Amino acid sequence: MSDKVLVIDEGTTSTRAMLFSRTGQCLDSEQAVIKTFFPAPGRVEQDAREIWEKTLACCQAVIARSGGAREIGAIGITNQRETVVAWDSATGEPLTRAIIWQDRRTADRCAELKAAGKEPLVQARTGLLLDPYFSAAKMRWMIDHIDTVAAAGDRLMFGTIESWLCYKLTGGLHISDASNASRTSLMALDGQDWDPEMLDLFGVPETALPAIVDSYGCYAKTQPGLFSVALPICGMAGDQQAATIGQARLTTGETKATFGTGAFILSNSGTAVPTSANRLLSTVLFQENDVRHYALEGSVFVAGSLIQWMRDGLGILQTAAETAQLAASVPDNGGVVIVPALSGLGAPHWRPDARGLIDGLDFSTGSAHLARAALESMAHQTYDLQTAFAADGAAWTSFSIDGGMAANDWMAQDIANILDLPVERPAFLETTALGAAMLASCGIDLCVHLEEATNSMRGDVECFEPAMAASARDLRLEQWHEALHRVLD
Repeated sequence: MSDKVLVIDEGTTSTRAMLFSRTGQCLDSEQAVIKTFFPAPGRVEQDAREIWEKTLACCQAVIARSGGAREIGAIGITNQRETVVAWDSATGEPLTRAIIWQDRRTADRCAELKAAGKEPLVQARTGLLLDPYFSAAKMRWMIDHIDTVAAAGDRLMFGTIESWLCYKLTGGLHISDASNASRTSLMALDGQDWDPEMLDLFGVPETALPAIVDSYGCYAKTQPGLFSVALPICGMAGDQQAATIGQARLTTGETKATFGTGAFILSNSGTAVPTSANRLLSTVLFQENDVRHYALEGSVFVAGSLIQWMRDGLGILQTAAETAQLAASVPDNGGVVIVPALSGLGAPHWRPDARGLIDGLDFSTGSAHLARAALESMAHQTYDLQTAFAADGAAWTSFSIDGGMAANDWMAQDIANILDLPVERPAFLETTALGAAMLASCGIDLCVHLEEATNSMRGDVECFEPAMAASARDLRLEQWHEALHRVLD
């Protein structure tokens, strides 16, 4: 049996296939952009058929360059979370476009449930809050508003992206790992299955949902016609949980932040279900041998997408990478503060109605000040989550960053300065895919347990030490909170 692992990393803007060695080295990669549709304000969609076809093409390209499918020991899958696909079990084809995690169309329904006093129940059962971010309300919206979904009856199947890809790869296996299932608002966090009361509250039929499984194990093999031989699928996890594993955050209190389209901070909570009085989320980090390991999570909706908007929407950047040079070219932010609520505010505020703000503009403001303020907003949002975690009794014992934005040295140092905490950054930033490779390695018994996988596959790290005077930090945070309150009020 080969010891190479093929990872499918299906993200918000692209899908990739990455080939990993047993030591965690990325041997090859193939990537394809996924088109995103914005049919109306607050609506964000993708074509599930395109996701599948481009994912398959990426896998086939990497397998061909590796010497064939016999060189692959297993497949691992990691994915954008909360995104919902609806398909017909008879045809295996999507019934409508996938509704993406950023979509806000169910805000009114979530507000109605919140006004009816249902949020404490939802949080107690699922660890989540009432917000359009999560999957359940999206599923119900499809049933209520899409004729093909409503008419599917017993043929209707719902799934998050890993569930959809597994179904297509295997030709009919309908499963979801516990880390993804925990993001739907439908799974009992401390149980093993879908929660009947949550199914009733959101109006989602259990018959349409997948079976919940461990985050690693030999689930099934791919259809023989896809590759030259059938390959075992042996690991699945939501992207943020996979990144936490890839960062080797396996001890209680160890924390990571992934700065991609959004920013997601997870702190390991062990096998005890965490609770929050500060509007953080409780989630399954991974499940092994039917035992769940949990994390406390803070979700920031806008991170890298802010830089993309400044580049593509405003035209004040040529590339995202130039933000570091621009930020360093001015001594400070010139009084400019950006609150990046372009798709509402996530944790700890949970205000889907919030809108972005650029505060402190005058005639001396230049593109460098805007770029610096954009990067500074990453540290500011992270600081607010650091405060919320500490208030919940989950102070961060160590902090590491990854994701595309983490390559920015200026931002990494600024986060260390504002948190007043050393920040680690791995040499290999694609820890989401690496975490899925670790899970799949355990699933085919290349590694006995996750600790062995992380020890052998994680690689080197770089550390950024805090280097900001307390007075400068306090001024920055004062500016930030003044601007933030303008948005919230």
